[in-house]
Amino acid sequence: MNIWQKLPKPFLILAPMEGVTDIIFRQVIARAGRPDLFYTEFTNVSSYASEKGRANALERFQIAPTDSPIIAQIWGKNPEHFSEVSSALSSLGFSGIDLNFGCPDKHVNQAGGGAAMIKTPELAAECFRNTVKSTTLPVSIKTRLGWSKVEEYQTWLPTLLQEHPTALTVHLRTKKEMSKVPAHHELIPDIIKLRDKISSETKLIINGDIRDRAHAMELYAKYPEIDGFMIGRGVFANPYCFTDHTPSREELLELLKMHLDLYEEHMNGYLRNICDNGSKLASEPCDDRRERSGFENSHSGAPSYEPLKHFFKIYINNFPGAKEIRAELMETHSVAEARNIIDKL
Repeated sequence: MNIWQKLPKPFLILAPMEGVTDIIFRQVIARAGRPDLFYTEFTNVSSYASEKGRANALERFQIAPTDSPIIAQIWGKNPEHFSEVSSALSSLGFSGIDLNFGCPDKHVNQAGGGAAMIKTPELAAECFRNTVKSTTLPVSIKTRLGWSKVEEYQTWLPTLLQEHPTALTVHLRTKKEMSKVPAHHELIPDIIKLRDKISSETKLIINGDIRDRAHAMELYAKYPEIDGFMIGRGVFANPYCFTDHTPSREELLELLKMHLDLYEEHMNGYLRNICDNGSKLASEPCDDRRERSGFENSHSGAPSYEPLKHFFKIYINNFPGAKEIRAELMETHSVAEARNIIDKL
């Protein structure tokens, strides 16, 4: 049995989000209350296929002990590169491979990947087939309703279902809609019918405006034919969204402290690596840099402190004084400074 056959019904998944669901954040969510399945951030197959980009791709494919089971998500437009990456992923500890045919990012789309695949259905099918032929892992797809018109799902989803993916996640918006309009939950019955008619063995996952576990269960009671739900932005409102627990301020602060600790550990690992390899990127001793916790952005490939600030609103939210605390944290430049603010609380 593959992982999709072992999951409970309905199962819950943390949606892959660029710059969010990295190895650090996944460990934090696992502490708060893990979903039934994790995905990695999406990785460009052409990046992995190039000597220059492979190291960065492998970094994205890192797995923490608390991640399993986890699906590797990939994107691109070169069928041969899909083959090369999928073959390698079979031995990296993943439970499956997911093809991203739905990302609305303009740079990804200009490169022909993500949601742009909706406009090249034959190429999308070829990339899927190449992936299936090159791995023993189950292959799934994540996509949107269409490129610019909602009704495009009537031809686009059948094209994908005819390939019989192990699972199909449908974000109930078009690429053009981004997340500016409510997800089209009213289309769930039609999508269920398409799945049942064309590929009844495919697990159907609904994504888009799923707030938390309780909300997913409400939808499941209404549509028991759905196999699972994927939560994305809901995790920003409540990192405990995969449970029925309402966290206290203290619990949220503890999660933030954990996130900072994991970030620092990750950054120190990078510093140890460049020191062990005799890098001359920095002039000061490695031990001194380990304590500083704020690494200059000029060092190519080094973790940067700035992206951490995007996470503050997840933990510093929904309690008295949160806005002021968050504003103070946004002015920090290192983990040490952020810790001082949290410790005072």
